[in-house]
Amino acid sequence: QDFLPPSLPKANRIPGVLESVVVTLALALSSTTVAAVLAFFVALFGSEKGSPFPKAAKFVRGFATFLRNIPALVWAFILFSSLGFIALCITSFAFLVRAFVETMEDVSQDCVESLQAVGASFPQRVAQAILPSCLSGFLSWFLYSVEVNIRASTIVGMVGGGGVGLTLFSYIKSFQYDVALSIILLVAAMVIVVDQITGKLRKELLK
Repeated sequence: QDFLPPSLPKANRIPGVLESVVVTLALALSSTTVAAVLAFFVALFGSEKGSPFPKAAKFVRGFATFLRNIPALVWAFILFSSLGFIALCITSFAFLVRAFVETMEDVSQDCVESLQAVGASFPQRVAQAILPSCLSGFLSWFLYSVEVNIRASTIVGMVGGGGVGLTLFSYIKSFQYDVALSIILLVAAMVIVVDQITGKLRKELLK
């Protein structure tokens, strides 16, 4: 009853709400980008086909699985709420390591072996075999992770991570449920728009 009908924040607070939305988008995109770069290099050692140390692949996968099974919200609490960026980085990193490893496993073994046969170094095998074959898959998983982090950053923000989640929680705490509903609808619209954009980009990449 208190939530309906939705109500806009006071005029002088609207710029602050919009700024918090931008912060949430920046938080999701930056944390995913950092996680993707780190995950790429770690995933090179998690794929038995491409790793220079095949025996270490299982340990890399196991470590990523362990991190992935701890939700971003839990990491936010562990990191004392103020490090929402790090919390999102950890969960994104773990997810993308496994996703990138599975993508690398689809690379033709003949291609990798032929490069090894002619004496190609590990960086050369990555540049000539893995990247050309997996780049579209990497980008697709990156975009999907951005989608996930848009939602996750809102939740993490509610426990002190900043962004629109913190703004939403402040209105709920002050019992302004009608304004809180407007922010919830704004977040839903933001997620839908991002989903549509990244969905179309992934389809183009996977053609």
